[in-house]
Amino acid sequence: MGAVTSSRAVRLRAAVRRAPRALYEELWAAPADRVPRMGEAGAPVWRPVFLVMLVITAAGVTVIRTVELSPHGAAVSGLAVLLAVAQSAVLVAGMSRPMGAWWAATALTVVSVLVVVAEAPSELPYPLVSMVPLSPQVLYPSPFAGAALQGGALFLLALRVRPRRAVAALVLSMALALFLALRTPPVPHIGLAASVLVFSTALVLGTALRSLRLARQDLVDQVELTADERARRTLLEERHRIARELHDVVAHHMSVISIQAQVAPHLAKDPSDELKENLTGIRENALEALAELRRVLGVLRSEEAPTQSARHTPQPSLDRLGALVASVRSAGMAVTLATTGEPRPLPPGVELSAYRIVQEALSNVMRHAPGASARVEIGHRAAGLTVRVTNTAPLRPSLASLASHGVRHGLLGMRERTTMLGGDLATGPAPGGGWEVTAILPVTGDTEDLP
Repeated sequence: MGAVTSSRAVRLRAAVRRAPRALYEELWAAPADRVPRMGEAGAPVWRPVFLVMLVITAAGVTVIRTVELSPHGAAVSGLAVLLAVAQSAVLVAGMSRPMGAWWAATALTVVSVLVVVAEAPSELPYPLVSMVPLSPQVLYPSPFAGAALQGGALFLLALRVRPRRAVAALVLSMALALFLALRTPPVPHIGLAASVLVFSTALVLGTALRSLRLARQDLVDQVELTADERARRTLLEERHRIARELHDVVAHHMSVISIQAQVAPHLAKDPSDELKENLTGIRENALEALAELRRVLGVLRSEEAPTQSARHTPQPSLDRLGALVASVRSAGMAVTLATTGEPRPLPPGVELSAYRIVQEALSNVMRHAPGASARVEIGHRAAGLTVRVTNTAPLRPSLASLASHGVRHGLLGMRERTTMLGGDLATGPAPGGGWEVTAILPVTGDTEDLP
């Protein structure tokens, strides 16, 4: 039993030794919550309005506080005016330095009480009753404005610090109010119950508003994180899809290489023209496959294996654009297809990306522009392929457009495909209220650069 008592005494002495340091950290050293300044991201729009209202309120309270610090019928002293202005200025300073302002308000409260005690007359100034003692409470009104200024400083403090620190400030304010009331009984004071009500209300209101502000900030941060995560997940899914599709393309070329490599040894021993032609085809297909593999590098592969039917389904190319446009027309949308330039064989990856871009662009028109007509233009150029999809303004609002906010996931996929090929993608509103998607897919001499 003695050992337990000794252990408790040791812990108690340690807590007492740590108390001054803890109070210093809680009521001075620890910083308050930072509020973004005007012009910074997340700056509260109400802050300038609140500051103007606080200045106006402080100016009005200054007059009342000056009257509280001056006896009835006496001239207003310069010291009373100075104290009233200082207390009101400290309240305004609490917008930027709440902890320092609360300490300054507490110190000014003590100074104002000392000034009232020092200047309080003990007798009436009239000759007939000059020997009748008069309590200063008759000459000075109750300091309601002083209590309001102290409560305002506590409110601004509770807006910017943790509740534990605000409660410590409240306890210290109440202890000081009780001490002054007991040590200066002739001087008028706000009743203890009234002080508890004013200070507690300021604390509860400030803490509640701080909790609301933090909850809204957490909600905004969570929404941003969710949007970023959704965009990142969509981007990864699109990369997985591109990697699977290009894997099928590369696998086709590698199969051709395997077949030609098996045929070559069975040809004549002397290098005939037929053998040379076969070896040339092997080299061309190998280089094209290597070019496709180089484009795929850096693109994440999906860990999920495609289904058996999807594995053997041929990937679409520009030859199937007519069927795609026909299916969109059957859904009720007017679509025109135009081709410029001289068509020529293109790398399968370029044709696949061009087909997917047109497919996604037309899907976006059907979802976001009901009743609009679209035009698909495929331009064959010496440097590559140009894909342009435009649509007119929608005839009625789209529910999909109203319900969707932020990044459009279809545009992410189109941009990813274009970037993979080293091309450019431009999207944006078109004249007349429509939308335009333009992709430039280069066809470079990658196959000639490979060893």
